[in-house]
Amino acid sequence: MATLVTFHAHPDDECILTGGVMRKAADEGHRVVLVVATRGELGEVPEGFLGEGEQLRERRVQETHAAAEALGVARVEFLGYRDSGMMGEPANDEPGTFWTASVEEAAARLAEILGEESAEVCTIYDDFGNYGHPDHIQVHRVGMRATELAGTPRVYQATTNRDQLRRGLEQAVETGLVAREDLPDPDAEQPMGKPEAEITAAVDVTSYLPAKRAAMRAHASQIAEESFFLAMPDEIFQQAFGTEWFIRPGHGPGITEKDLMAGLSPTQRGRP
Repeated sequence: MATLVTFHAHPDDECILTGGVMRKAADEGHRVVLVVATRGELGEVPEGFLGEGEQLRERRVQETHAAAEALGVARVEFLGYRDSGMMGEPANDEPGTFWTASVEEAAARLAEILGEESAEVCTIYDDFGNYGHPDHIQVHRVGMRATELAGTPRVYQATTNRDQLRRGLEQAVETGLVAREDLPDPDAEQPMGKPEAEITAAVDVTSYLPAKRAAMRAHASQIAEESFFLAMPDEIFQQAFGTEWFIRPGHGPGITEKDLMAGLSPTQRGRP
């Protein structure tokens, strides 16, 4: 049994970006650990959703544990920072936010968990945090430093395949699911993900989509039944989320890996 640690910014990020590889690793007998930087205090929630006196951070912690169960996670840890909000918001600079945290201090917290777990594999985000959220960018910075401190052999940067996203949007127009004028611009000032040419790992997680969708459903305060994630037909959901994409520094060019845990066994702990 090897150990996979997945590091994320907020509750619900884990199921969207890495839910498939988490469930896959768990089903194959590996240990899966989820580390979340914040409790997602600044997420939007429908009026009347929370109970009297209930704080959103409390609900999101509960949701994270429910999603973790669906994904086969053995341990959940929160680093204890506050949600920084979207880029450019006043909350970015408030004391205690993840965005204002010392990279060295936060990395030491994560490195301690990596060391306790003797983690062979760690997932973080790409250098733009997939879409430019300050906490996501900080996950990249802290994750890179923490894995360096801990000597983690395999580090994968979770991302979105920008070219596949563009193809999927075009298909949505052709099939009449969305009007062309309603399409987001994949090449906007803050584009989503990375070009396909920069991606080095593509993991087919089609078999684990029921667990991935169940984990999304567990985050009910953020992902409603009528949301984009849960309302789309199964076939479209498979096209959108059936592959999870990663960049492993020093590998490539092109897709060279299809399994983050390939070759790892109880006799190979700590080895690449």
